[in-house]
Amino acid sequence: MNTLTQTHFSLPHQTAFYKGKVRDVYTIKNQYLVMVASDRISAFDVVLPKGIPYKGQVLNQVAVHFLKATQDIVPNWLMASPDPVVSVGKMCYAFKVEMVIRGYLAGHAARTYQSGLRHLCGVSLPEGLKENDKLPKPIITPTTKASEGHDMDISREEILKQGIVSQEHYEQLEAYTQALYQRGSEMAAKQGLILVDTKYEFGLGNDGRIYLIDEIHTPDSSRYFYAEGYAERQQKGEAQKQLSKEFVRQWLIANGFQGKEGQNIPEMNEDWIREISERYIELYEKITGETFVKHPTEHLLQRVETNINHYLQTLS
Repeated sequence: MNTLTQTHFSLPHQTAFYKGKVRDVYTIKNQYLVMVASDRISAFDVVLPKGIPYKGQVLNQVAVHFLKATQDIVPNWLMASPDPVVSVGKMCYAFKVEMVIRGYLAGHAARTYQSGLRHLCGVSLPEGLKENDKLPKPIITPTTKASEGHDMDISREEILKQGIVSQEHYEQLEAYTQALYQRGSEMAAKQGLILVDTKYEFGLGNDGRIYLIDEIHTPDSSRYFYAEGYAERQQKGEAQKQLSKEFVRQWLIANGFQGKEGQNIPEMNEDWIREISERYIELYEKITGETFVKHPTEHLLQRVETNINHYLQTLS
């Protein structure tokens, strides 16, 4: 099966290009962004050598699904999805913080708590919690967008003190974050899932309004647990059943790779690549409640470029 691992388009009125770990982003007229979700897969900050069929389609369509489902809460950057792997939208000036919201003590928050600390990003955490417990109420734990290396935790007070975001804007970002997490949690519950934690990015449009940008509620930006059996697993101190790409990380660890110097990426055979693809498709169907439609992968690069160009003609 063909996979989309590289794009080298020369689009009309293109003014910039940025290649992320997974997405290729084209700037048009310094007004619009064309975001192509590739089939690249990353783990431990490393892009693995082989693409995963339909992964880009899964990620893009999950993001589009949730952007459309939340546009009554906050305006977002998305204008159209002219191809299953492409989103086109308004270019915004991104705030230099990511709004991370947590309803459960998991991941980074759990590691911080287990180290003995009871404050995370200026937020107090109660005593007596164990990993994956539900928090008394969702907490916002922002991070700064790092130009290099990992994003850094930061408190609301520090953001305002450093003038990274104005108080007026920050209060609006917090309100949007709470409302989006509430909606995401309700949608997840209908699918038998728990939205554990997630992150949102926002930007200012040319009109001075705040827009939700990038992707939301995808397995790359969010953590989900299965609701069925959650309470029993917590009671027994067992690991929670997750819906994420954690299974890829576990496979890499089992095969001696954690992204450290001197380690080699294990060979991904066709059966394993097919299994990852099937897991991503299953994940799409579980999160959205919709049947995944596989779009043909013949002439994939040509199809994507043609669909982008057709849409861009409507903007000129």
